[in-house]
Amino acid sequence: MLRCPRCAGSGVGRVGAERYYCWDCCIEFTVDKGEVRLYQLDEEGAAVELASVREGEGR
Repeated sequence: MLRCPRCAGSGVGRVGAERYYCWDCCIEFTVDKGEVRLYQLDEEGAAVELASVREGEGR
């Protein structure tokens, strides 16, 4: 089961190709070649990048 990289919650669903949404902390994230990118949706629904980290690295 996929876990959220931000809150470690299990309420994660797929919203596109390699794009996921966490219902626990309300962020979108992508995973590509070991790199995780976190996004928050703004008032208009656009994804704004919060962070980019390699899997296994601390933030």
